[in-house]
Amino acid sequence: MTVAAAQSARPSLSRRTWAQIRLLKESPVGMVGVFLVTFWILVAIFAPWIAPHDPNESNMDALIDPSPTAVNLLGTDNQGRDILSRIIWGSRTVLAVAPVAVIIAYTLGCLLGLLAGYHRGWIDQVINRIADIILSFPAIILYIIVIMRLGPSALNVIMAVVFIATPQIVRIVRGMTLELREHDYVSAAKMRGESAFYIMIAEILPNARGPLIVDACLRMGYTTITIGVLGFLGLGLPPPDPDWGGMVKDTYAMMTIYPHMSLFPAIAISSLVVGFSLLADGIREISLRD
Repeated sequence: MTVAAAQSARPSLSRRTWAQIRLLKESPVGMVGVFLVTFWILVAIFAPWIAPHDPNESNMDALIDPSPTAVNLLGTDNQGRDILSRIIWGSRTVLAVAPVAVIIAYTLGCLLGLLAGYHRGWIDQVINRIADIILSFPAIILYIIVIMRLGPSALNVIMAVVFIATPQIVRIVRGMTLELREHDYVSAAKMRGESAFYIMIAEILPNARGPLIVDACLRMGYTTITIGVLGFLGLGLPPPDPDWGGMVKDTYAMMTIYPHMSLFPAIAISSLVVGFSLLADGIREISLRD
């Protein structure tokens, strides 16, 4: 194949991406995912205006009967705080921490995976051995070690997610790079005298975007679960900041008497995770048509 033919065969990133976005409307599963994720994004953005109460304000009168009422639509927790308001404000925590952590992890993972897969040799060996060491430990144990060493905070949760997710992304990107580096459009770029960095970023990475976007959506769901688990273990945000996992932990002992205290935050976590999973399924579905 000539250089010109290889160049013409290379897919247009902007055109194909826009076409896939439009095709997402044809996927009922994907649209349900879009609705759920968009719903929580809007809730997080407009939290100061739609939350009926201060999330940290305790209503001593509600301690007598914390069940849902006209004033507290989802009831109150064991400290008399409005559950609906805390869920609304807690969405800001998840949708601030999870995307930042996933974006940083993907930036590092893509760069390292591209380097390992494209150059191979000793670079590949070093990156792979480091990834192997990190991946050899159970993820939850690493999360606990990192957070207990650094202390519970949003920044430290992000650092822990990046530390643990990056090697997983490296493996995915490396495997795809090993395959894509043999394609004709990469050979054409080499014949044009393009640098290795250009070939990795402009030729290989755009053509690996489909599986990576699907994985990123799924990873957003995993990270949401992780944030909830760390909050449940007392390793999330320090109190009194609203944290969905922390809300479940604080009221878990009262679940048999007042199940709504733990149930509603758990539903919030589940709905966002399901939203990301359905969005990933929708993107995967339209990728198969591409």
